[in-house]
Amino acid sequence: MQAVCLLIAGALRATLPTQSFTLEWTHSIEKIQWRESYAVLGDRLALTGARVEGMGAGMEAGDGATFDGSGWRWKPSIAPLPEIILTLSPYTSDYRLCAGASCRSLHAWAEVAPTTTAAVTVRPCAARSAAK
Repeated sequence: MQAVCLLIAGALRATLPTQSFTLEWTHSIEKIQWRESYAVLGDRLALTGARVEGMGAGMEAGDGATFDGSGWRWKPSIAPLPEIILTLSPYTSDYRLCAGASCRSLHAWAEVAPTTTAAVTVRPCAARSAAK
C-alpha cells in the first residue's frame, strides 16, 4: 500500500495510507480557492489535476482549462515531483489536505498548533516508514 509522509524539519509527523490526496487553500491576497490533486507513483508525487475558482494575481488557469460552472479545471503538465514543501503560517489560511474520506487542516495532520510557522514536506513514504 502506498502512503504519504508529512515531515517537519526532517521529523516524521504523520503517515497517511493513501495512493492519492487533494490539497486546498485560499489565496492570501485574492481570497480565491485553489485545489490540486496528487497521486503517489512509487517515489514521486504526480500532479493529476488543478482547479481554481477565479483568476487574479498568480491565479491563472493552466493550458486546456475548462470552466465547470464555478471554477476552472485542468491537468497540469509537469513531471512527477519527489516532494512538495508547504509553509504553515498563522498569517495565512491553512491548507486542507484530504486523503481518502478524511479531510483535515495541515496543522491538524502535522499535529502542530495553528499559531505554528513551519515548513511541511509532503512526500511518498519509503517502505519502512509506511509501516509505522
